[in-house]
Amino acid sequence: MESLLAFVVGGLYAGGIYLMLRRSMIKLIFGLVLLGHASNLLIFTVGRLTSDQPPLVPDGAETLTEPFADPLPQALILTAIVIGFGMQAFALVLVKRMFLTARTDDVHAITTTDTF
Repeated sequence: MESLLAFVVGGLYAGGIYLMLRRSMIKLIFGLVLLGHASNLLIFTVGRLTSDQPPLVPDGAETLTEPFADPLPQALILTAIVIGFGMQAFALVLVKRMFLTARTDDVHAITTTDTF
């Protein structure tokens, strides 16, 4: 299962970098979204895929008993999803303002700020 997810992560990174190298700002945003999803999936995969018990301490015990799922990657991914959503919303607003001002979404057409 981990090898399949490694190929999926590699494909997401490749697709994200390919989209970021395009001239359109919208494709740049989609590339950033793909990179964010690839990073989340990478953290999830590195945190060991397991269908073991949840990380809860049973009654009367003082520590967790093996095997249990690691909760740290899940917490990191949840935080990354929230931060990524905020970044994407902010980037979309910036792209909208840029398009309304410059009348283009081509990155290479915008070379100076003097015309605005």
